[in-house]
Amino acid sequence: MRFTFRPLTPDRWRDLEALFGQRGACGGCWCMWWRVRATEFNKNKGDRNRAAFRAVVAAGPPPGLLAYAGAAPVGWCAVAPRQTYVRLATSRVLAPLDAQPVWSITCFFIAATWRRKGLSTALIRAAVTFARSHGAKIIEGYPVEPRRGAIPAAFAWTGLPRAFEKAGFQEATRRSPTRPIMRKSVRPVARAISTPPN
Repeated sequence: MRFTFRPLTPDRWRDLEALFGQRGACGGCWCMWWRVRATEFNKNKGDRNRAAFRAVVAAGPPPGLLAYAGAAPVGWCAVAPRQTYVRLATSRVLAPLDAQPVWSITCFFIAATWRRKGLSTALIRAAVTFARSHGAKIIEGYPVEPRRGAIPAAFAWTGLPRAFEKAGFQEATRRSPTRPIMRKSVRPVARAISTPPN
């Protein structure tokens, strides 16, 4: 199956709602977990998180990518500059490796019938392309490493290491047995410089 990928812009909000469903992907998250502190997130679970994320989308830039199979939205991947995510700034395990500017791929949501079909890796590749087109030189991911066997999809929302490896990422460090930091370096897309007419 060939997938297409589109940035989440306001005109695609209904597609995100259709994909996330009543639970907002998982437990009323609406992709706000990384963006706010724990107390605020827990207070806002559900409709308040939904409204907060809709405001993020309305304000722009796009906070991630939707994957489509035909016209149907089937997957989501959040990607943005690392400083966008409050939780990363306070995480000991996922603390910055250095002072270099980084874009972060923080979470995924894939429709149940489309899991285990390679969509996570395809979303990662699309996220790299998107970040690179916005000037990124380094992209990071924060997958979870199963201790043994498979893990439920609800616990793999940051992705799995093998999906990042298939997309060309390498493990940069591991401060926890289950939480590697994966990195990929790219050349940013050269942007044309416009000059005013004489």
